[in-house]
Amino acid sequence: MSNASIERSRSHRLIRLKEVLDLVPLGRSTIYDRMTAGTFPQSLAMGGGVVCWRECEVLDWIEALPKRDRKIKRG
Repeated sequence: MSNASIERSRSHRLIRLKEVLDLVPLGRSTIYDRMTAGTFPQSLAMGGGVVCWRECEVLDWIEALPKRDRKIKRG
């Protein structure tokens, strides 16, 4: 698979909360608090209680963190 294919698949992939928690060192409540504050990517309601995030938005959020803030304590 080429890098372009990987980027395209990554940019369109939807991930559930468990995967978000695996990517960022934050707890569930903190993620939702930051969403409310507008400082974390918004989730997408898929219906039937299913909530997802765009993986690319979460990864972009991680990349945008200043280096000193990348070691966020779980909370």
